[in-house]
Amino acid sequence: MDRFFELSARGTTVGREVRGGVTTFMAMAYIVLLNPIILGGAADVTGARLSVPQLTTATILTAAVSTLLMAVVGNAPFGLATGLGLNAVVAYQAAPHMTWAQAMGLVVLEGLLIVLLAVSGLRQLIMNAIPLALKHAISVGIGMFIALIGLVDAGFVAPGTGTPVQLGTAGHLSGWPVTLFCLGLLLMIVLYVRRVPAAILIAIVVTALAAVAVDSVARVDPASWGVVVPRLPEAVVAAPDFGLLGQVDLFGGFARAGAVTATVVLFTLVLSGFFDAMGTIIGVSDEAGLVDERGRVPRLGAILTVDGVSGAIGGLAGASAGTVFVESAAGVGEGARTGLAALATGGLFTLSLLFTPLATVVPAAAAAPALVLVGALMMTQAKNVPWDDLSLAIPAFLTIAIMPFTYGITNGVGAGVVSYTVIQAALGRGREIPWLLWVVTLVFTVYFGIGAVEQVVS
Repeated sequence: MDRFFELSARGTTVGREVRGGVTTFMAMAYIVLLNPIILGGAADVTGARLSVPQLTTATILTAAVSTLLMAVVGNAPFGLATGLGLNAVVAYQAAPHMTWAQAMGLVVLEGLLIVLLAVSGLRQLIMNAIPLALKHAISVGIGMFIALIGLVDAGFVAPGTGTPVQLGTAGHLSGWPVTLFCLGLLLMIVLYVRRVPAAILIAIVVTALAAVAVDSVARVDPASWGVVVPRLPEAVVAAPDFGLLGQVDLFGGFARAGAVTATVVLFTLVLSGFFDAMGTIIGVSDEAGLVDERGRVPRLGAILTVDGVSGAIGGLAGASAGTVFVESAAGVGEGARTGLAALATGGLFTLSLLFTPLATVVPAAAAAPALVLVGALMMTQAKNVPWDDLSLAIPAFLTIAIMPFTYGITNGVGAGVVSYTVIQAALGRGREIPWLLWVVTLVFTVYFGIGAVEQVVS
């Protein structure tokens, strides 16, 4: 095991990896409930809706198979599951114009295209062409992004009345869920700074148990908990329903929706899946200390290939595209450094196929503190950005700021790349920019103007 997963070489232990893997699972287990809500709430062009039990099984299956593949092929501490944002594209951009089988066919094509980019080496070349300063900025931006995700999921931050965001749902903090979030976050911080082993995992479990106890006696409004209401399930074991597995029409979407519409959907899926995962891999690997002095990630080709395969797996399972999850940073914060952590995460997802009711126990109030704490830890990468060099500082700042402000990793990466290229060219350094970065800049320019492009071509 030590040789296969390179435990000693990466300065880790079996116990630390398992703890990290369990923590990653708990931080991303919400997708088991959230993905069926997003996809199940939409109808396709025929008015058909997907079964929530079948979507739950498909979501778990995608996460289990993809994460186990990452463990044994990529040897990286990444959990994979159906990507948020990608599932919204499928539900609200693809499904209104085609059947679910045809939409999932586009998802499979997206995964295959990303695999092709990875196997050809082009995806790795693109990642290596991004300047080191921007890679550090991506880490910081992801830290801010996942911290905001945690704050929003917990109800600490909410859409504002008169302002874009505000403190709590009514301009102030109230209610048991946000109170437990604050207490859980403080507990997690105290345990972590005192270097208590499994600090993040302990805090999540303690807060989840407290939430179950509070909900049982305080008559808390179920909607205030978010997606997961912390109640003990009536049954522990439930049979999985694989009814969506293999329900795929690869090219039917082009005939049903038209070549332009289907191509735009496919382009959006590929670009979002490509750069969201790229940003996450760079950021989490940087936090884990796996990036070398040139900003390169070990076994990157294998990692990128598995990420692409995960996209195709999600389509075949009927769950939308799978991708690397930024919540993997929670496990890294607990000490995960190798694929053994992913093996633990994937193993827990596999068990979840039979124990789906247990996924309803851990609320956002218990898991969200891990995202906030890890966000703070990832902010330390800001010290590696040369802030005294404006030609690098400005793109780095845009990368960091736009990720949380637009709720998208791809948006931040795109803003950083485009601004970096423009600034370098304005300073007369255009010939120093790798040609591949010029191509990426052009792609992101099209991405940011996709609305205008759609109008022109249609």
